[in-house]
Amino acid sequence: MYNLARQLLFKLTPETAHELSLELIGAGGRLGLNGLLTRKPTPLPVSVMGLDFPNPVGLAAGLDKNGEAILGLSQLGFGFLEIGTVTPRAQPGNPRPRLFRLAEAQAIINRMGFNNQGLDALLAHVRAAGFKGVLGINIGKNFDTPVEQAESDYLLCLERVYPYASYITVNVSSPNTPGLRSLQFGESLRQLLDALRVRREALEIEHGKRVPLAVKIAPDMSDEETEAVARSVLEAGLDGIIATNTTLARDGVAGLAHADEAGGLSGAPVRDKSSHTVRVLAETLGGRLPIIAVGGITEGRHAAEKIQAGASLVQLYSGFIYRGPALIREAVDAIAALPR
Repeated sequence: MYNLARQLLFKLTPETAHELSLELIGAGGRLGLNGLLTRKPTPLPVSVMGLDFPNPVGLAAGLDKNGEAILGLSQLGFGFLEIGTVTPRAQPGNPRPRLFRLAEAQAIINRMGFNNQGLDALLAHVRAAGFKGVLGINIGKNFDTPVEQAESDYLLCLERVYPYASYITVNVSSPNTPGLRSLQFGESLRQLLDALRVRREALEIEHGKRVPLAVKIAPDMSDEETEAVARSVLEAGLDGIIATNTTLARDGVAGLAHADEAGGLSGAPVRDKSSHTVRVLAETLGGRLPIIAVGGITEGRHAAEKIQAGASLVQLYSGFIYRGPALIREAVDAIAALPR
């Protein structure tokens, strides 16, 4: 059924297909239909960051930026969902077209630019959903907030989403917001993480619960830079690292239509680069922090490879678009088959 739906959707422009798909998933969720359309994965519970996940396969941020289809997506078998990236104020993002399929490579290029409806809308959707599962909320800065003032945007987002999130992801790795990736490095990263840690401590007292904080990083750093980020996250007392965001490289798509479009590349071509980052992180962290792996999972065995590389959880995005809900079950089964 999904293959037929995909054929129809792929006749539309990518962003129109994305918007329509999200509307249909959301409607199916409200009617309680989505669970009837796919076979749920076998339970594979895991505890990470102090949270209990029914299975280790989640949805990556970016697909449901505004939390409009939380219930619908949850009925497809994901062990957890991550919504966003949300910014303090609504913003339109970059001009269209800004989303491109490279179907031959099972890849996508996007330069969306954190288009979203802002904090108020996202939180209204979260409250309306009443979702009881594990919900991550991915936070960022507005495009017109100077990088040197980015801390204020992240702190505001942290405060507002804290009561509703199971965990919070600090996105400093999107290639589509000018200057954002500079926050991954050196003193800029340390200052941001320290400010978030201090504010999180106050929020923990205020709300009587500790919400884990993770940082999402890019795949385009050197091993030395990745190691430095891992040490900074450890020193700041955060709870996890998500590896990775999209890549600026075009390995594996050269010569394909749209390959020269600006933006971040996701899907199959980023698999090896993402997995390498996971291995570098795992070696540096030595089990002291969990890694959530995302990037290039288009088959169940790719999810298992991420776990073998050192990840505790995995997330899907582009692979889910190309393969549909069957990939969730396939990924859970492949992870379950790994030697214990």
